[in-house]
Amino acid sequence: MLMRTDPFLEFDRLAKQLFSNGTRPSSMPMDAYRTDDAFYVHFDLPGVKPEDIDVTVERDVLTVRAERHGPQPDDAEMVASERLHGTFTRQLFLGEGLDTDKLEANYDAGVLTVRLPVAEQARPRKIEIVSGPAREAIHA
Repeated sequence: MLMRTDPFLEFDRLAKQLFSNGTRPSSMPMDAYRTDDAFYVHFDLPGVKPEDIDVTVERDVLTVRAERHGPQPDDAEMVASERLHGTFTRQLFLGEGLDTDKLEANYDAGVLTVRLPVAEQARPRKIEIVSGPAREAIHA
């Protein structure tokens, strides 16, 4: 299962948002949802080249690292700078029951999509109900 963000990290994010007067958006906003067989996480990374994105899994942590370079030359005088540039990192703590060996990542139109399959043994399954005496009762 995909674990929700650590509450202290969420508090830190909210504090930064409050004290910055809402002028700086999150550097790597994301959406996450589950289907029957996988979790999907979408990260907004506009202006980032695919070769500047790293996705790694170590134990129960998924790390996305991306670098966005500024469009201006080094000798240019900056007049306005509202877009975030530099290196951004986002970590998600993964719960048990995910098959991280089959993780997939796709980047299209500035959105990185990570698919985390639910392990076969962790998927819900229907249990057949058999009519008649229970097996223990038969052997007693």
